[in-house]
Amino acid sequence: MAAFAGSFSPVRFPTRSSTTFNKRLPKMIVRSSVIYPPILTNLQTNCDTPLPLLQHVADSMAADMRSGLAMDGGSDLKMILSYVNSLPTGKREIGFTFSFPVKQTSIDSGILIKWTKGFAVSGTAGKDVVACLNEAMERQGLDMRVSALVNDTVATLAGARYWDDDVMVAVILGTGTNACYVERVDAIPKLQSQMSSSGSTIINTEWGAFSNGLPLTEFDKDMDAASINPGEQIFEKTISGMYLGEIVRRVLLKMAEADALFGDSVPEKLSTPFLLGTPELCAMQQDNSSNLEAVESILSNAIGVHSQLMRPFKNVVIEVCDTIVKRGGRLAGAGIVGILQKMEQDSKGLIFGKRTVVAMDGGLYEHYPQYRKYLQDAVDELLGSEISKNVIIEHSKDGTGIGAALLAAANSKYASKH
Repeated sequence: MAAFAGSFSPVRFPTRSSTTFNKRLPKMIVRSSVIYPPILTNLQTNCDTPLPLLQHVADSMAADMRSGLAMDGGSDLKMILSYVNSLPTGKREIGFTFSFPVKQTSIDSGILIKWTKGFAVSGTAGKDVVACLNEAMERQGLDMRVSALVNDTVATLAGARYWDDDVMVAVILGTGTNACYVERVDAIPKLQSQMSSSGSTIINTEWGAFSNGLPLTEFDKDMDAASINPGEQIFEKTISGMYLGEIVRRVLLKMAEADALFGDSVPEKLSTPFLLGTPELCAMQQDNSSNLEAVESILSNAIGVHSQLMRPFKNVVIEVCDTIVKRGGRLAGAGIVGILQKMEQDSKGLIFGKRTVVAMDGGLYEHYPQYRKYLQDAVDELLGSEISKNVIIEHSKDGTGIGAALLAAANSKYASKH
């Protein structure tokens, strides 16, 4: 974890007459030669993800998956049947990738349950999204038809499985997040009849709605209360790219107000919701320059901090970023382990003893190396070296689009004629 290190005992700050630095100095705690504001120490305590907590999250994820498979409404996880019963094998119509929860009754139809990730389009919930798209294409004179409606995670799994038969799980970590996996049909109590000749199907977990045992802070709760869907998508709000920067902004705002982190006045722009994105967090967290130039540039350009900050204060900003990103990455890793544990238990030990691939897609995972590291660390710690060496977490670039096209081809009404 990036931390400010050096000899700061005693700490000497500029006098009140200084024109270079802040007149009102932040409250700091000196701990092992590292300077921390009290808000940061509390944040790090509340965001801590020790192994027992991660194991509880993983166990709860597996338990919620079972409850969701047993009956509709059995848990926060929707555990939506995808009706993708056979994956591409390599052997013409549109594949429609839809990244929001729908209730599917067939491969080419689905009723929108609700919008997530901050989207809200009135009058669409409860409608068949495939019918809506087909009608729109017809109005435009397009001779096309949707033959496969798939969630983006399902498409990612299909695209990756085309190249590698060991792909069993797919996870999207981008603006939002979701996961799906290959499930045995006899492990789905709510399924009234056998619908798959292969004996398996893909389950779209909609894991963004998971909430059991998560280490939440006052900043998470305030952000959730101000969202368009308070009380919902809590897992998504702690691990996905749309929200990480907003949590950091809220922490920095409180530090600026309570501890004068940026001087006597609070930068006006800092009160703007969703001011910070993951690119800014990543750039600050990876800043290895001697005077943390990237941090200073982002604080100036994005937040409006124009006074020169001493290095200890810049390190506080980096610590805040690292704390939130570390929690997000490790919780995402615990979620993956929860899915694998559920598959292992129901298959009576047939998962952990062999090579199992988790296909990853999404801009957050692809472009944020420190987040990837924290995710992988959590998986390795929870599974142990002997098991984790067989669990391959790999990036499936553009897997969503490729998978949707392959599934459309596999489910085309013209397939039997060619």
